[in-house]
Amino acid sequence: MPAALAEPTVRVGRGWIAGIFAANLGVWMAFFTPIQILLPEQISRIDPTRKETMFGLVTGLGALAAVLANPLAGALSDRTCPRLFGRDLGRRHVWTAGGAVLGALALALLAGQHTIAGVAVAWVAAQICFNAMLATLTAAIPDRVPVVQRGGVSGWVGIPQALGLVVGAVLVTAVVRGTGAGYLAVALGVLALALPFTLVTADDPLPREHRPPRDWRRLVTGLWIDPRRHPDFAWAWGTRFLVQMGNALGTLYLLYFLTDGVRLADPQGGLLMLILLYTAGMMATAVVAGRLSDASGRRKVYVIVSGLVMAVAAVLLAVWPVWPAAVVAALLLGAGYGVYLAVDAALITQVLPRATDRAKDLGVINIANSAPQVLGPALSAPIVVHLGGYPTLYAATAVVTLLGSALVVKIRSVP
Repeated sequence: MPAALAEPTVRVGRGWIAGIFAANLGVWMAFFTPIQILLPEQISRIDPTRKETMFGLVTGLGALAAVLANPLAGALSDRTCPRLFGRDLGRRHVWTAGGAVLGALALALLAGQHTIAGVAVAWVAAQICFNAMLATLTAAIPDRVPVVQRGGVSGWVGIPQALGLVVGAVLVTAVVRGTGAGYLAVALGVLALALPFTLVTADDPLPREHRPPRDWRRLVTGLWIDPRRHPDFAWAWGTRFLVQMGNALGTLYLLYFLTDGVRLADPQGGLLMLILLYTAGMMATAVVAGRLSDASGRRKVYVIVSGLVMAVAAVLLAVWPVWPAAVVAALLLGAGYGVYLAVDAALITQVLPRATDRAKDLGVINIANSAPQVLGPALSAPIVVHLGGYPTLYAATAVVTLLGSALVVKIRSVP
């Protein structure tokens, strides 16, 4: 079996982990800094009276693009292997580098938009590019990391999901000012963080005799993974979808919650503080939980505990919408999410149907990350405006998160 398809057995070193950590830091900075800071500011200036609705529309369209782009890019990376100077290149790095470059250009385009339509088009373009990048970075874990190391490595790879927002927030509030300059700074940051990984680490090529035919109909129909044939994969998808739905409900309107619910005098400063606390909680648990899971060989119990912790954080915000509760909730949410990201990511790599379709299958899993960003605005906006406001929103967050983490018990092939 070629190296590109074989189950990895050699542990990856610190340099490889540092490289993929930096690349993930870049892509998550590009995802979350606009969503949490730049897009709300830009949209509130363009249409202040309908900012919640317009923000939900823009982020929903971007998430819909992500739902489609991620698995398609993964499927294409499973099947493509470009040549340079007569030499076969690997399957993943060209997509990672291309996504970073084109995504940076899309952010530069976004910086100059002054209409909701322009913002929506540019954000959709950015989401397509960065999801192509994310699909291949995600596939690098089962491609290169042995099962006994995946929890710890997934912990390191998960940290940038929070740290990327911290770095991005500091970048666009302390280093540069204004949404236009903020978008350009994030674009340059993506390139600086992601490209070195693609240039200095190995990427195994897929021999021609193992490449599936380029049949677009088969490629698209192959995105469907029959839950009856692969029930553990289906349950893993459902778990990820519901937990990420809870995360979307709980974080999408955080800036507006601090402004209109907590009535904080400096909501932007408060948001940055909560992000820092969330990241601290996540960094404290992600790698430790991943390594403990690797050592014990158990995954599901960690996912269940993480869901309980995140639900407690959401209940705090629902019943006590004041600044001290928000501080405690941020720490708890970060700690729970850190455990979840590390262990669930390792668990998912153990239920993939086929080695030949790793990136495509992980792209399907990533739909469970992106789809809540489509449904989140559709659910959050009417809850906040018509169905009880932020207490109801955070109560719903707790229920959905608990249900998602509980579904992990249905997975049979992983302890």
